[in-house]
Amino acid sequence: MDHDHDHHHTHDHACGCDVTPERVDMARRRLIAGAAASAAAGTVAVAGSTATAATEEARALYADPAAPGLPQVDMEIAPARTALVVTDPQIDFLSEDGVTWGVVGESVTEQGTVDNIERLFAAAKAAGMPVFISPHYYFPHDHKWEFEGTLEKTMHGIGMFDRPSPLSLDGFEGSGADWMPQYKTYIEDGETVICSPHKVYSPAQNDLNLQLRKRGIDKIILAGMSANLCTQAHLYELLELGFEVAVVRDATAGAKVPEGDGYLAAIINFRMVANGVWWTDDAVERIARSA
Repeated sequence: MDHDHDHHHTHDHACGCDVTPERVDMARRRLIAGAAASAAAGTVAVAGSTATAATEEARALYADPAAPGLPQVDMEIAPARTALVVTDPQIDFLSEDGVTWGVVGESVTEQGTVDNIERLFAAAKAAGMPVFISPHYYFPHDHKWEFEGTLEKTMHGIGMFDRPSPLSLDGFEGSGADWMPQYKTYIEDGETVICSPHKVYSPAQNDLNLQLRKRGIDKIILAGMSANLCTQAHLYELLELGFEVAVVRDATAGAKVPEGDGYLAAIINFRMVANGVWWTDDAVERIARSA
């Protein structure tokens, strides 16, 4: 395969993969139109990281059913046994400068994802709750895989999460693989557990399970990117490993492409399998009460 792995790709150069420039432009037009409509309605829906909560339009669009057909369960936070786990809190997913912004930006903006993740970090740190990061990195040897799924091909093609070496941080600062700048004070505090990278979607190939078990954690508050990919895959894997998991629904987001709305796909599955589906406001309050 012939890939271009320049770390400085932006959404305007997302070529050589399944996400064509035309599709990216279409998603960006939806983002701009949606932000304009929300502003006219007096809600907070500014592109980037200025949104502080899910917009009223998004809450209505993805509202829970008025009459649920499934049993309604919930998760209680147990101090010393509960941790915040955040998947892929990285520039390529959450920044306008990231290579996926053209397809995830609309969802990130309407959910207030960037600020909601930060609110969870702040709440967990204030409560003394352990925080774990499950990051996504690709090194040069990962680009020699002989077969790929659709979105693996996409990620490799646009240089997503690329790092030049597993043994060096050269070029990491400010790259798409780096943390969102506002998260660094929480992630780089010497207390947060930064796990080895997962490679496709789930934590099956990294040390998240080991790190959680070694700390006596069996309950997870799950957030991060992206909703129907890594976050959902982490949910499934953690459930099957015997963890209890609550997902924070507006501290994630998904791609909107002609194939479908990734966030909608995820929220349906969250309702069906998670031990709790919380809003950030609720999660922050629960974490504070647990301190």
